[in-house]
Amino acid sequence: MQEREHIISMLVNNRPGVLSRISGVFGRLGYNIKSLCVAETMNPDVSRITLVSRANSNFTEKIKKNLDKLIDIVEVKELDRGESVSRELSLLGLVLTADNRPDILRTVDLFGCRILSITDNYVILAAIGTGEETATILNYLKAYEIKDLARTGAIAIEKGGGSRD
Repeated sequence: MQEREHIISMLVNNRPGVLSRISGVFGRLGYNIKSLCVAETMNPDVSRITLVSRANSNFTEKIKKNLDKLIDIVEVKELDRGESVSRELSLLGLVLTADNRPDILRTVDLFGCRILSITDNYVILAAIGTGEETATILNYLKAYEIKDLARTGAIAIEKGGGSRD
């Protein structure tokens, strides 16, 4: 069976230890978590966990079956790429020189990045897009000196308001 990326969205009770128990399920079943994002929903008692994992086609039903056994799980679903919107945020710190400054500033316009901070010799950019789009931006900027990089991983929600938060 061929592996592919799966985006799993969970609503969980916002309590200590919930994330640890969830990651334990993934580890016990032999799945790696590629990216993970957790934040409160509009209800501070409920958090949304969005995670991405690479696995074969029976991954979702195995994970869902095991996660549903956990007390603090409210909802677990795989988000279909055509039925959801997914984005990543990357913050990039680049060294600016007299030679690369014009090219880096053109890159900001080319890819729709935002300048969050700039000095004579350093710039911090924000790049927001799909995983593929942010990977393209990172690949393009590899030619310059990327000193710092922080990435959120995927965050996603269903089109049409499909969750219970």
